[in-house]
Amino acid sequence: MSDLSDLYQEVILDHSRKPRNKGALENASGRAEGSNPLCGDELTLWVAVEDGVVREARFEGHGCAISTASASMMTEAVRGMTIAEARALFERFHSSLLSGPGSEIDVSDLGKLASLTGVREYPMRVKCASLAWHTLNAALDGGGETVTTE
Repeated sequence: MSDLSDLYQEVILDHSRKPRNKGALENASGRAEGSNPLCGDELTLWVAVEDGVVREARFEGHGCAISTASASMMTEAVRGMTIAEARALFERFHSSLLSGPGSEIDVSDLGKLASLTGVREYPMRVKCASLAWHTLNAALDGGGETVTTE
């Protein structure tokens, strides 16, 4: 395994074992639930948006290491972003996951999230990495809906 792959694996394991921003968020402006029936991942995501900026994002739930790490890293990444910036980051991240095994992708603007792009080599795991992001979009919409990867 390359040094970069080792580093990426460390980042995923760290966020899986010690997820950041875990727990309910009082006074959230948006909330949504997400489910990946294939893997059993389930999460609730809360966002606090003020003046069009994501001030806070938190989650609760259970799931595989990739799902938990993705939710943890996502909540860190979107804090301080405008809604448009958070949605644009989702699009860049999601596109990298869907690029397919062996594809050359530019992950230079993804920061720690780049560690999750390796799941594109395992198509069944893409849903694990993207669940939190789809749930974020629903929470930003404010509808309180349930999102599923199926």
